[in-house]
Amino acid sequence: MFPEHRDLITQLKTTDRHFMRLFDQHNALDQKIKNMEASASPAKHEEIETLKKEKLSLKDQIYTVLKKTAAA
Repeated sequence: MFPEHRDLITQLKTTDRHFMRLFDQHNALDQKIKNMEASASPAKHEEIETLKKEKLSLKDQIYTVLKKTAAA
């Protein structure tokens, strides 16, 4: 995720608690989605889509923090 900001991500994960929480939540959701998709039943499709939307929202928040920090 955001390879052009790899160094900044590493820095923020150790210095910014909010960023670290967002990053960890995103990764946890990503793993949960992968696990659900591997054994998905049709009934779980809506739940997976909801989780994907939540993950995208977290990614947007992460990108916002990266842009603000890189511009500073």
